[in-house]
Amino acid sequence: MKEYWTALASLMGAFAFLQGVLHAVFPAELRAAVARLLGRLTRAFSPYCYFDVTEMDGMSTNEIYDAVQLYLSSTAAPASGARLSLSRPLNASSFTFGLAASDRVADTFAGAAVTWEHVVAPRQGQGFSWRPLPEEKRRFTLRIRRGDRDKLLPAYLDHILAAAADIRRRSQDRLLYTNARGGAMDARGLPWDPVPFKHPSTFDTLAMDPARKAAIMADLRDFADGSAFYERTGRAWKRGYLLYGPPGTGKSSMIAAMANYLGYDVYDLELTEVSSNAELRKLLMKTTSKSIIVIEDIDCSVDLTNRAKLAPAPAPKPRPSIDGAIDQDGGAGAARSITLSGLLNFTDGLWSCCGAERIFVFTTNHIEKLDPALLRSGRMDMHIFMSYCSFPALRILLRNYLGFQSDDELDRLGDAAAVLRGLEEWVDAAEITPADVSEVLIKNRRSGKAEAMRELLDVLKARAEKRRRGGCGGAAAAPGKEAGGDNEEEEEEKRALESPKEGKEQAGIDSCGDGQDEEAEAKKQV
Repeated sequence: MKEYWTALASLMGAFAFLQGVLHAVFPAELRAAVARLLGRLTRAFSPYCYFDVTEMDGMSTNEIYDAVQLYLSSTAAPASGARLSLSRPLNASSFTFGLAASDRVADTFAGAAVTWEHVVAPRQGQGFSWRPLPEEKRRFTLRIRRGDRDKLLPAYLDHILAAAADIRRRSQDRLLYTNARGGAMDARGLPWDPVPFKHPSTFDTLAMDPARKAAIMADLRDFADGSAFYERTGRAWKRGYLLYGPPGTGKSSMIAAMANYLGYDVYDLELTEVSSNAELRKLLMKTTSKSIIVIEDIDCSVDLTNRAKLAPAPAPKPRPSIDGAIDQDGGAGAARSITLSGLLNFTDGLWSCCGAERIFVFTTNHIEKLDPALLRSGRMDMHIFMSYCSFPALRILLRNYLGFQSDDELDRLGDAAAVLRGLEEWVDAAEITPADVSEVLIKNRRSGKAEAMRELLDVLKARAEKRRRGGCGGAAAAPGKEAGGDNEEEEEEKRALESPKEGKEQAGIDSCGDGQDEEAEAKKQV
């Protein structure tokens, strides 16, 4: 054993002597050149290509590095056995995973295998800088086969950037924007005021026939995945939805479900706060892609009624204004309110192409009051009638509010099965909205499932009987008055939103009529 240690010490001494001789004979520059030459020979005969994605690009952050980190967080977390780091960014709603130092993860794209390695090395001492760099140098190294280079680059990097943007959008809280200041800008130069959007409505909880929900979801998914289709057909990447029906049928819940399904922000546009077509275009230009622009109760917001039903009135000769809209009263009207032409250009004109992946949603209780030009395809592509509560929608509400786990549990109610059959029989005749059904179930949810369903059945029978009596004509006055209450209130709101010019014209007509009455009265007295 002693001889072994003696031989090892002699060998190490000889190795140290040779190393010293090499350092003395061959300078450091020559040794570095030899090392680079050997590396090039090795890479020349290697079947792989290597690409480094550094964290810092000069003094700024490399966008591709952040995208790769987010992309690998979704790729590595479920299936990889690598060592992962766990983090949660600020204002994020989910956790993200990342590769630890000097660890690897495999991925596939277009049938080709790739390998990512996260390399972390200490940074050499740096001098004084106004913007200090991180203490460690980080980079991702991509290894691919030489034969797959043309197939993967740049398509694979584009895929990573798109996937990272989608992960970033879904992990962060969505926002609800409003134009409370009209078109005025805030300190950041933005006309929109955002608040966190946390509406819990989803397509699973939405009270609607399952077949109709599936069709709407498929249309939304085709739109979100239709970038290549819209580019190939030469159409702007936008789509319009018109939600119409009686109040309380779930139009606002449908908008929230669409936003939660696609992960889009929502812009609630209040037309009464917009004073001109120019401000309307300014608001459109300040919206982001992947967003839903909503105008609720459009028939009550501004005067956009059917032009075919309006009686012609004397007006000054129209002339085009600077923003392209038709000014009907010499320039004063365009500065006072938006026009139908401005709204049409907003939804389907050249300015609607400023951005991509936008959805326009209009809601109304009276579709017959809207101008046909606003309803045609290209502006409102899909018309969705939000009807009264049907029996499939009623089953969804029973699951939501009474805690039924599935339709099978509803069908196995036992004694309450007769109540369920009664609900199916009376729900169509009652013409009740999902909001009214929800209110009945909320009030009786502590009484038990069977008792709440019996109370709902009594309400449906009472409403159906009331409608039947109203249809017979004997007691039609009271139901008709009750049914027309909402319409009268909406008409009063519309009259309150009429332009001052219309008020002046009406006042002139009234004064003229009073003058004629006074003249007739004077002649009668003579």
